[in-house]
Amino acid sequence: MTEPLLAVEDLQVRFRTAEGTVHAVKGVDFTVERGRTLGIVGESGSGKSVTSLAVMGLHRGATVTGSARLDGTELIGAGDEQLRRLRGRKMAMVFQDALTALHPYFTVGDQIAEAYRQHFGGTRKQALARAVDVLGDVGIPEPARRAQEYPHQFSGGMRQRAMIALALSCEPDLIIADEPTTALDVTVQAQVLELLVRLQQERGLGIVLITHDLGVIARVADEVLVMYGGSAVEQATADTLFAHPRHPYTRGLLDSLPRLDAGDDTELRSIPGSPPSLLAPPAGCAFHPRCAVHAAKQDARCTGERPPLRIVDLGHRSACVLDEVTA
Repeated sequence: MTEPLLAVEDLQVRFRTAEGTVHAVKGVDFTVERGRTLGIVGESGSGKSVTSLAVMGLHRGATVTGSARLDGTELIGAGDEQLRRLRGRKMAMVFQDALTALHPYFTVGDQIAEAYRQHFGGTRKQALARAVDVLGDVGIPEPARRAQEYPHQFSGGMRQRAMIALALSCEPDLIIADEPTTALDVTVQAQVLELLVRLQQERGLGIVLITHDLGVIARVADEVLVMYGGSAVEQATADTLFAHPRHPYTRGLLDSLPRLDAGDDTELRSIPGSPPSLLAPPAGCAFHPRCAVHAAKQDARCTGERPPLRIVDLGHRSACVLDEVTA
């Protein structure tokens, strides 16, 4: 059996603050295969972005433990120089806000060219030619002219494409896209997602797609990891998750989506309450204070120990002690 492109095991991330220790990620496990997309979904504060930054080695001042192997190379605990060689060349990240992620004082072409030269060397002219090529690959019109422009001269959708071009410039094997469609209108969202899918098909990329938007997950993800309060609460294929969600939090997220077949007088449903504080999380299952199933059953196990992910069906894991069905 071949090793997955990315294998994450028992990932833990802690931050020390003046108020105490924030345990932002608690024992997360997942794998990403070549040519496949893992969607990580959850509300703000669930630990999605912290997980991705830990894999990229971009946390400063955090305690990160566990394992994250990229094509067999351990990332957790790797030195700065080794991570710099891997970032861009083997793995790359598409950040949420392209306007702040791109440097305002340098042209888009220069920023892509700099990343390329860091890994492959060559002359500035050769690197700029590469920048023009990748801008054309991601569908930016007149790439030679646009490469000479600054980020503020690009529209939101074009900036996101430029970020994807920057990530692809050194031909990495893994792309981590953190909310790549946030603040974009729906037509531009669709174009960005179609671009990611096309590039994945052409290049066999492994993709980790981080989002709070279940519609985006349904459109592009092969596997889904649902996070809440820093922990994984459900993991399954996208088809299985949408057809047969098992964790109450996942069902709550799906129930909150508007439906085209609902009547005009149907009210939107929501999950009551707010996500837990990671400084002082509730005992047991972090979701139990908001959980309608726990409210009905008042099962003491929900407030005992934090439930781990366990197999509930073939290729399907859930972290709910009230779900008694096992494979």
